[in-house]
Amino acid sequence: MSRRSKCLSATLITGALLLASVGVGGVATSAGPPAPHSAAARSFAATHSGHAMAASVATSPEDPDGDGYIPVNPPVTGVTPATQDPPHRYFHEFQANCSVTHTRPDDPIVYPQQPGASHDHTFLGNTTTDAASTTASLAAGRTTCKAPGDLSGYWMPTLYNGDRQVLPVGPQVIYYKAGVTDYTSVRPFPKGLRFVVGSPTQSADEFRHHPGFVEGWECGDSYFNTEFPATCPNRADVQLNIRFQAPSCWDGTYLDTPDHKSHMAYPVVKPGTNDNVCPADHPVALPMIEFKMAFPVNGDMSKVRLASGTGHSFHYDFFNAWDAPTLKALVDHCIVGGLQCDARGYDETHPGAGAALDEHYELP
Repeated sequence: MSRRSKCLSATLITGALLLASVGVGGVATSAGPPAPHSAAARSFAATHSGHAMAASVATSPEDPDGDGYIPVNPPVTGVTPATQDPPHRYFHEFQANCSVTHTRPDDPIVYPQQPGASHDHTFLGNTTTDAASTTASLAAGRTTCKAPGDLSGYWMPTLYNGDRQVLPVGPQVIYYKAGVTDYTSVRPFPKGLRFVVGSPTQSADEFRHHPGFVEGWECGDSYFNTEFPATCPNRADVQLNIRFQAPSCWDGTYLDTPDHKSHMAYPVVKPGTNDNVCPADHPVALPMIEFKMAFPVNGDMSKVRLASGTGHSFHYDFFNAWDAPTLKALVDHCIVGGLQCDARGYDETHPGAGAALDEHYELP
């Protein structure tokens, strides 16, 4: 079967997943729903009504034939899922602390080269992310992440309280962890890898039982919510929070696929054990991203919503544009090394291990 045939087949099977997922942006923010009759308005209406809206196919510099498949060059071959059980370490992670840059109804993964085609997204990290973003354009951009080498694009549907945008303030926590038991097998993301986590059209039950679900929406003493709590304690120290984990097993073949998901997979439990391993068709262990976002809203939550719909429509996108040596240093030192690192790659409980980066968050 040709790549084109595979694409058409995948599109028919997973058309509902080809919807708006994430957005990109210009430095100015947009307030409220998109203008009537615009492409963004059609996407907004579709996600709010619970119906999938097929994403139009568009070519891009990285996918000139528009079939949705972006192969990695060279592919990673000869890998089998790691099943070793290394010395126990409770932590094997580091943080990417990145601030909000802008909002815009763009999505360079789901709607490449189609500005305004998505619901509104809130972007973190790379300041240039928009509908036209490519691996090369992101690599030439700037970042709000503490580590200058992290030029990746991170985005999620914009949160509103009524028609007012509610944007996370200051650096947000994006964990890079080991999703498999053999943390020593984790390798850095390939440059240009991109994927969508969750879906704007998922049901509340699908959201609650998603393999990336951690604690749902939370505020104060309220946890594990699939929808926004009706009220949150009206105190300065209370914000609305969510944690959600991404798949961390890769097929080694594609940087993107038509549904923006099938080249990635979540770890599975090895039969007869409690060990998490990558499935055979996605054998390459990569860092597991975990969004931990905090939104400055509390009190009456009755008008709080996402640009993609209600609380259970939460999802996010990742487009890797890390400086390769910087990412490798952090992965090797913190994840493979079994440490609990900050954005410098420093574990204060193991000061003797040193840090992966210098005081400027750069390679020494």
